[in-house]
Amino acid sequence: MTGAAPKSAKLIAADATSPLPWETVRDALADVRMYWLATTHPTGRPHVRPVLAVWVDGLLYTTSTSAAQKGRNLAADPRCTVTARTDTMDIVLEGAAVKVTSHDTLDRVAEAYRAKYDWPVTVTDGGFDAPYGAPTAGPPPYQPYEIAPAAVFGFGTADEFAGRATRFAF
Repeated sequence: MTGAAPKSAKLIAADATSPLPWETVRDALADVRMYWLATTHPTGRPHVRPVLAVWVDGLLYTTSTSAAQKGRNLAADPRCTVTARTDTMDIVLEGAAVKVTSHDTLDRVAEAYRAKYDWPVTVTDGGFDAPYGAPTAGPPPYQPYEIAPAAVFGFGTADEFAGRATRFAF
């Protein structure tokens, strides 16, 4: 899946003439600063929280602690949705979160967090350590999760993309 392009792009708006280009949606998804992660609570209700995330080699990465509700939810049911808003489009990524254990991947993801957010994470035994995290995150270690997209939706909101709602299947 690493770096894979979508298998298909389909317009989901009847009046649009062409789908959004995958590269445009992908770049917007990678560049946005804040994301919203939706997981499923064991009771079945949705659980949504703001998160930081990075796009590395065609996959989205975010973190949680094992004590956080989102971490417990992902351990019980890895299916999740991540949303983001940019100046030109709204983006929805559907997939499943898997804990990252590969040291090489941990190194690449840590570097991406340092570059994007200036977050001074270091790789520890299977996770990240940092002198600080989000106020509600709790203390380290922070467990990185890899989310491979199953589907990505781009909803154009700016004039240049208006009406060009596109579904990318992976």
